[in-house]
Amino acid sequence: MARLSRPLDALKEKYDVVVIGSGYGGGVAASHLARAGKSVAVLERGREVLTGGFPAKFPDLKNDFQVQGKSFKTGSDTALFDIRLGDDMHVLVGRGLGGGSLVNAGVTLRPDRRVFEDEIWPGQIRQDGGLDRGYARAEEWLRPASDPRAAEMTKYSVLADAGRKLGKPHLVTPRVAVSFEDNVNPAGIVQPACTRCGDCCAGCNVGAKNTVALTYLPDAARHGAEMFTEITVRHIAKAPDGSWRVHAAPTGGKGADIVLEAAIVVLAAGTLGSTEILLRSREQGLAVSERLGQRFSANGDIIAFGYGAKTPVNSVGVGYPPRIEGMEIGASVTGQLEFRDADNLDNELTVQEGAVPSAVAPSLPVMFLPNGRLLGALQSLVSGVYKGPFASLQTYFAVSHDSASGVFRLDGDKLALAWKDAAKEPCYERLDAALRAVVESAGGDYVKNPLAGTVMGHQPATAHPLGGCAMGREATDGVVNHKSEVFDTSAGRGSTAVHDGLYVIDGSIIPRSLGVNPLFTITALSERALAHMLADRRLSSNARPRPAQPIPAATPAAVVAAQ
Repeated sequence: MARLSRPLDALKEKYDVVVIGSGYGGGVAASHLARAGKSVAVLERGREVLTGGFPAKFPDLKNDFQVQGKSFKTGSDTALFDIRLGDDMHVLVGRGLGGGSLVNAGVTLRPDRRVFEDEIWPGQIRQDGGLDRGYARAEEWLRPASDPRAAEMTKYSVLADAGRKLGKPHLVTPRVAVSFEDNVNPAGIVQPACTRCGDCCAGCNVGAKNTVALTYLPDAARHGAEMFTEITVRHIAKAPDGSWRVHAAPTGGKGADIVLEAAIVVLAAGTLGSTEILLRSREQGLAVSERLGQRFSANGDIIAFGYGAKTPVNSVGVGYPPRIEGMEIGASVTGQLEFRDADNLDNELTVQEGAVPSAVAPSLPVMFLPNGRLLGALQSLVSGVYKGPFASLQTYFAVSHDSASGVFRLDGDKLALAWKDAAKEPCYERLDAALRAVVESAGGDYVKNPLAGTVMGHQPATAHPLGGCAMGREATDGVVNHKSEVFDTSAGRGSTAVHDGLYVIDGSIIPRSLGVNPLFTITALSERALAHMLADRRLSSNARPRPAQPIPAATPAAVVAAQ
């Protein structure tokens, strides 16, 4: 596949639309608005990584982490992984053209219907049918599927056995945004089938994962959208004529400031990015809701491990090309146990078996040293993680419900998260109990955090941050309305007035935990927002993706692999 991004010196001073961020929300916006005939610029703070260029070895992966704390920052500003260490909670997000879709597990689930019955949502979300249509459109582009060979994967079998022992016989094979057959996708991109290498969460070097970079973004580019990477937006401001000015600079701060003008600005920089940009914009005088920064949710997340299981689990990726020929791990997630409660949604949780990417494999023994497993770690240094004790390592991703009580603010010029007693949220006690039971059913020891003895401390961590620019009925209870338009709190304006042409379309608008991996809902809400935007502005995008097609039989395998 050809590179989508352009050099920064090709940036124009004015566009119809500037989209800030390139994840699910940004991809949906860019595709629809480019198809509607608008001139569109997509700005991404990270870099573009083509299929085959994701880190496959530990030294490369190590250089793709940026870690930031209150008083320090290490790593590149264009690293794929952005880790924010906080006093109350840590947050991990992806960075690059395609956003978090590049490095997530791709799990594509719809929340329990009770999530949207919560009165925290504007009523229109439940009433106008737009969300159902949004999910349908997201389905067409992301094409989620369950692995037809999931039951053959060892980590799936171990989870299934745990489910039977715990009286949870209904193991689910969740759908993931992965192609399990060779195909030409709806954006016209050739995608080879998944090799089940287990490296989804470090970036798919096969090209089988249905990321935004292989779906919505190439479609947007095909319809004229211009994409620019390694550019960081600082704030936005309203121009005297009512248009918008986007103030940016090359990522890393090396280079002159850049100012773009547009009639429409779509903030799609993710929960951290969009909230930070709006907070800075408010400091510069933009009138937005006092609710900005509130209702942060960690989506009840936890990543945990089991060590010392009696049988091999095979949850360490082998990469592509594979480190061990003939060994299949599966997609990052192939199975999940669902702990349901028909009477209380808050008590529900999901436990998914996961896979550690192959590039992380050499560091596993060192990661577990602080937890007193010196003997096993040293054995693995000798025998390799695919044969020694780490062959029985269990990896789990769990999701539940929290109270969405986190609050973002600016500490100087940096985004800071405050959530008093976050570690005491009831969901973590329930998750610990469920995960411990699952791990011990296989004869392993539950390891909540192998890095607890390091700079990571004992704070909870999330890879699914939500909120900060939450939806509301009016400016007194939200930052955006049900259409994702930003409320305008200027003097004399009503409580439902909005800034014309300013939208937030990403996970930051979600006002509560979802209880499932959020990518499908973020995409559906984005599709819904674009449907309203186009209708309000009397535009048509005709954004029906063409059905995926099998690769023609005459297409050489080498050509497929090179796409």
